[in-house]
Amino acid sequence: MLSGLPFLTLLGGAVLLGSSVQRMSGIGFGLLASPALVLLMGPVEGVALVNCAGVVIGVAGLATTWRQVRLRTMVPLVAAAAVTVPLGAWFALRLPEPVLLTVLGGLITGAVLLVMLGARVRAMHGTGGAVAAGAASGFMNSAAGTGGPALSLYAVNAGWSAREFVPNAQFYGLVVNLLSALAKGFPHLARPAWLMVAVTMGAGILLGSALAARTPENGTRRLILGLALAGGVATVTKGLWLLLA
Repeated sequence: MLSGLPFLTLLGGAVLLGSSVQRMSGIGFGLLASPALVLLMGPVEGVALVNCAGVVIGVAGLATTWRQVRLRTMVPLVAAAAVTVPLGAWFALRLPEPVLLTVLGGLITGAVLLVMLGARVRAMHGTGGAVAAGAASGFMNSAAGTGGPALSLYAVNAGWSAREFVPNAQFYGLVVNLLSALAKGFPHLARPAWLMVAVTMGAGILLGSALAARTPENGTRRLILGLALAGGVATVTKGLWLLLA
Protein backbone atom coordinates (compact mmCIF):
# COMPACT_ATOMS: atom_id res chain seq x y z
CA MET A 1 0.00 0.00 0.00
CA LEU A 2 1.24 3.49 -0.83
CA SER A 3 2.28 5.92 1.90
CA GLY A 4 3.76 9.38 2.25
CA LEU A 5 3.43 11.97 -0.49
CA PRO A 6 2.21 9.58 -3.24
CA PHE A 7 -0.61 8.39 -0.97
CA LEU A 8 -1.60 11.93 0.00
CA THR A 9 -1.53 13.07 -3.63
CA LEU A 10 -3.76 10.26 -4.87
CA LEU A 11 -6.05 10.61 -1.85
CA GLY A 12 -6.47 14.33 -2.47
CA GLY A 13 -7.07 13.84 -6.19
CA ALA A 14 -9.81 11.27 -5.61
CA VAL A 15 -11.56 13.43 -3.01
CA LEU A 16 -11.28 16.59 -5.13
CA LEU A 17 -12.74 14.93 -8.22
CA GLY A 18 -15.50 13.13 -6.35
CA SER A 19 -16.62 16.11 -4.27
CA SER A 20 -16.71 18.52 -7.21
CA VAL A 21 -18.82 16.17 -9.32
CA GLN A 22 -21.09 15.37 -6.37
CA ARG A 23 -21.73 19.06 -5.82
CA MET A 24 -22.56 19.51 -9.51
CA SER A 25 -24.88 16.56 -10.04
CA GLY A 26 -26.18 15.37 -6.66
CA ILE A 27 -24.36 12.03 -6.96
CA GLY A 28 -20.94 10.96 -8.11
CA PHE A 29 -18.63 10.98 -5.10
CA GLY A 30 -19.10 7.30 -4.40
CA LEU A 31 -19.03 6.33 -8.06
CA LEU A 32 -15.84 8.25 -8.77
CA ALA A 33 -13.97 8.17 -5.47
CA SER A 34 -14.97 4.76 -4.10
CA PRO A 35 -13.00 2.61 -6.59
CA ALA A 36 -9.90 4.80 -6.17
CA LEU A 37 -10.14 4.93 -2.37
CA VAL A 38 -10.80 1.19 -2.14
CA LEU A 39 -7.69 0.48 -4.19
CA LEU A 40 -5.70 3.03 -2.19
CA MET A 41 -6.89 2.29 1.37
CA GLY A 42 -8.52 -1.14 1.23
CA PRO A 43 -12.23 -1.93 0.89
CA VAL A 44 -13.32 -1.28 4.48
CA GLU A 45 -11.40 1.94 5.13
CA GLY A 46 -11.98 3.30 1.62
CA VAL A 47 -15.75 2.88 1.76
CA ALA A 48 -15.84 4.29 5.31
CA LEU A 49 -14.16 7.46 4.03
CA VAL A 50 -16.67 7.68 1.17
CA ASN A 51 -19.53 7.51 3.69
CA CYS A 52 -18.04 10.22 5.92
CA ALA A 53 -17.36 12.49 2.97
CA GLY A 54 -20.90 11.98 1.72
CA VAL A 55 -22.28 13.42 4.95
CA VAL A 56 -20.19 16.59 4.66
CA ILE A 57 -20.98 17.11 0.98
CA GLY A 58 -24.68 16.55 1.61
CA VAL A 59 -24.72 19.23 4.30
CA ALA A 60 -22.89 21.68 2.04
CA GLY A 61 -25.22 21.02 -0.89
CA LEU A 62 -28.41 21.31 1.15
CA ALA A 63 -27.37 24.65 2.62
CA THR A 64 -28.93 26.34 -0.43
CA THR A 65 -31.33 23.70 -1.80
CA TRP A 66 -33.09 22.21 1.25
CA ARG A 67 -36.42 23.85 0.38
CA GLN A 68 -36.58 21.76 -2.82
CA VAL A 69 -36.41 18.39 -1.04
CA ARG A 70 -39.52 16.19 -1.45
CA LEU A 71 -39.76 14.87 2.07
CA ARG A 72 -42.81 12.67 1.40
CA THR A 73 -40.99 10.96 -1.46
CA MET A 74 -37.82 10.61 0.58
CA VAL A 75 -39.47 8.83 3.54
CA PRO A 76 -39.89 5.36 1.91
CA LEU A 77 -36.48 5.61 0.23
CA VAL A 78 -34.67 6.47 3.45
CA ALA A 79 -36.69 4.03 5.59
CA ALA A 80 -35.89 1.12 3.27
CA ALA A 81 -32.22 2.09 3.16
CA ALA A 82 -32.07 2.22 6.95
CA VAL A 83 -33.08 -1.47 7.03
CA THR A 84 -30.40 -2.65 4.58
CA VAL A 85 -27.48 -0.44 5.69
CA PRO A 86 -26.58 -2.78 8.60
CA LEU A 87 -26.63 -5.74 6.21
CA GLY A 88 -24.21 -3.97 3.88
CA ALA A 89 -21.96 -3.10 6.83
CA TRP A 90 -21.96 -6.73 8.04
CA PHE A 91 -21.13 -7.87 4.51
CA ALA A 92 -18.23 -5.40 4.18
CA LEU A 93 -16.67 -6.14 7.57
CA ARG A 94 -16.66 -9.94 7.31
CA LEU A 95 -15.66 -10.91 3.78
CA PRO A 96 -11.96 -11.50 2.98
CA GLU A 97 -10.43 -8.53 1.13
CA PRO A 98 -9.96 -10.27 -2.28
CA VAL A 99 -13.58 -11.45 -2.27
CA LEU A 100 -14.82 -8.06 -1.10
CA LEU A 101 -12.86 -6.22 -3.79
CA THR A 102 -14.27 -8.52 -6.47
CA VAL A 103 -17.85 -8.18 -5.23
CA LEU A 104 -17.66 -4.41 -4.74
CA GLY A 105 -16.13 -3.89 -8.16
CA GLY A 106 -18.82 -6.07 -9.68
CA LEU A 107 -21.58 -4.12 -7.94
CA ILE A 108 -20.14 -0.80 -9.13
CA THR A 109 -19.63 -2.02 -12.69
CA GLY A 110 -23.10 -3.57 -12.94
CA ALA A 111 -24.82 -0.51 -11.50
CA VAL A 112 -23.00 1.84 -13.86
CA LEU A 113 -23.85 -0.29 -16.89
CA LEU A 114 -27.54 -0.27 -15.93
CA VAL A 115 -27.54 3.52 -15.74
CA MET A 116 -25.53 3.87 -18.98
CA LEU A 117 -28.04 1.67 -20.78
CA GLY A 118 -30.91 3.81 -19.46
CA ALA A 119 -32.56 0.82 -17.84
CA ARG A 120 -36.24 1.30 -17.07
CA VAL A 121 -37.93 -1.03 -14.61
CA ARG A 122 -41.71 -1.04 -14.44
CA ALA A 123 -41.66 -1.96 -10.77
CA MET A 124 -39.73 1.20 -9.89
CA HIS A 125 -42.77 3.44 -9.57
CA GLY A 126 -44.64 4.79 -6.57
CA THR A 127 -44.03 3.69 -3.01
CA GLY A 128 -43.09 0.13 -3.96
CA GLY A 129 -40.43 1.39 -6.36
CA ALA A 130 -39.10 3.79 -3.74
CA VAL A 131 -38.80 0.97 -1.18
CA ALA A 132 -37.01 -1.31 -3.67
CA ALA A 133 -34.62 1.44 -4.77
CA GLY A 134 -33.94 2.53 -1.18
CA ALA A 135 -33.24 -1.04 -0.04
CA ALA A 136 -30.81 -1.68 -2.91
CA SER A 137 -29.16 1.71 -2.52
CA GLY A 138 -28.75 1.39 1.25
CA PHE A 139 -27.03 -1.98 0.94
CA MET A 140 -24.72 -0.81 -1.85
CA ASN A 141 -23.91 2.45 -0.08
CA SER A 142 -22.90 0.72 3.13
CA ALA A 143 -21.02 -2.12 1.43
CA ALA A 144 -19.48 -0.30 -1.53
CA GLY A 145 -20.04 3.42 -1.07
CA THR A 146 -22.13 3.59 -4.24
CA GLY A 147 -25.80 4.02 -3.44
CA GLY A 148 -26.30 6.56 -6.23
CA PRO A 149 -27.05 4.25 -9.18
CA ALA A 150 -30.12 2.68 -7.54
CA LEU A 151 -31.43 6.14 -6.68
CA SER A 152 -30.74 7.28 -10.25
CA LEU A 153 -32.70 4.35 -11.67
CA TYR A 154 -35.64 5.24 -9.46
CA ALA A 155 -35.45 8.89 -10.53
CA VAL A 156 -35.32 7.96 -14.23
CA ASN A 157 -38.33 5.66 -13.93
CA ALA A 158 -40.23 8.23 -11.83
CA GLY A 159 -39.62 10.92 -14.45
CA TRP A 160 -37.62 13.32 -12.26
CA SER A 161 -35.87 16.24 -13.94
CA ALA A 162 -32.24 17.06 -13.15
CA ARG A 163 -33.40 20.11 -11.18
CA GLU A 164 -35.57 17.87 -8.98
CA PHE A 165 -32.97 15.15 -8.64
CA VAL A 166 -30.01 17.11 -7.26
CA PRO A 167 -31.45 18.39 -3.92
CA ASN A 168 -33.27 15.14 -3.22
CA ALA A 169 -30.16 13.09 -3.97
CA GLN A 170 -28.17 15.34 -1.64
CA PHE A 171 -30.68 14.84 1.16
CA TYR A 172 -30.80 11.09 0.60
CA GLY A 173 -27.00 10.86 0.47
CA LEU A 174 -26.63 12.82 3.70
CA VAL A 175 -28.98 10.55 5.65
CA VAL A 176 -27.84 7.22 4.23
CA ASN A 177 -24.13 8.02 4.43
CA LEU A 178 -24.62 9.06 8.06
CA LEU A 179 -26.34 5.74 8.79
CA SER A 180 -23.55 3.86 6.98
CA ALA A 181 -20.82 5.70 8.89
CA LEU A 182 -22.53 4.98 12.22
CA ALA A 183 -22.89 1.29 11.30
CA LYS A 184 -19.21 0.79 10.43
CA GLY A 185 -17.27 3.52 12.21
CA PHE A 186 -14.83 6.09 10.90
CA PRO A 187 -11.71 5.42 8.82
CA HIS A 188 -8.33 5.43 10.53
CA LEU A 189 -6.22 8.13 8.92
CA ALA A 190 -3.20 10.08 10.09
CA ARG A 191 -3.56 13.82 10.69
CA PRO A 192 -1.92 14.84 7.37
CA ALA A 193 -4.37 12.60 5.49
CA TRP A 194 -7.38 14.10 7.28
CA LEU A 195 -6.04 17.56 6.47
CA MET A 196 -5.67 16.63 2.80
CA VAL A 197 -9.23 15.26 2.75
CA ALA A 198 -10.62 18.43 4.34
CA VAL A 199 -8.75 20.80 2.01
CA THR A 200 -9.51 18.94 -1.22
CA MET A 201 -13.14 18.35 -0.26
CA GLY A 202 -13.63 22.05 0.42
CA ALA A 203 -11.96 22.92 -2.86
CA GLY A 204 -14.06 20.34 -4.69
CA ILE A 205 -17.32 21.68 -3.26
CA LEU A 206 -16.39 25.23 -4.31
CA LEU A 207 -15.27 24.06 -7.75
CA GLY A 208 -18.44 22.04 -8.25
CA SER A 209 -20.59 25.01 -7.25
CA ALA A 210 -18.78 27.23 -9.76
CA LEU A 211 -19.06 24.71 -12.59
CA ALA A 212 -22.63 23.55 -11.93
CA ALA A 213 -24.28 26.22 -14.07
CA ARG A 214 -21.66 26.08 -16.83
CA THR A 215 -21.36 22.37 -17.54
CA PRO A 216 -23.86 20.58 -19.81
CA GLU A 217 -25.74 17.87 -17.92
CA ASN A 218 -25.04 15.20 -20.54
CA GLY A 219 -21.33 15.91 -20.51
CA THR A 220 -21.12 15.63 -16.73
CA ARG A 221 -23.14 12.42 -16.79
CA ARG A 222 -20.87 10.79 -19.38
CA LEU A 223 -17.75 11.79 -17.44
CA ILE A 224 -19.11 10.37 -14.17
CA LEU A 225 -20.19 7.08 -15.70
CA GLY A 226 -17.02 6.62 -17.76
CA LEU A 227 -14.71 7.14 -14.80
CA ALA A 228 -16.91 5.03 -12.53
CA LEU A 229 -16.92 2.16 -15.01
CA ALA A 230 -13.13 2.27 -15.27
CA GLY A 231 -12.84 2.27 -11.48
CA GLY A 232 -15.24 -0.63 -11.10
CA VAL A 233 -13.36 -2.73 -13.63
CA ALA A 234 -10.03 -1.91 -11.95
CA THR A 235 -11.42 -2.98 -8.57
CA VAL A 236 -12.72 -6.28 -9.97
CA THR A 237 -9.36 -6.88 -11.65
CA LYS A 238 -7.43 -6.34 -8.41
CA GLY A 239 -9.82 -8.61 -6.49
CA LEU A 240 -9.49 -11.41 -9.03
CA TRP A 241 -5.70 -10.98 -9.13
CA LEU A 242 -5.51 -11.41 -5.34
CA LEU A 243 -7.87 -14.38 -5.44
CA LEU A 244 -5.74 -16.15 -8.05
CA ALA A 245 -2.36 -15.18 -6.59
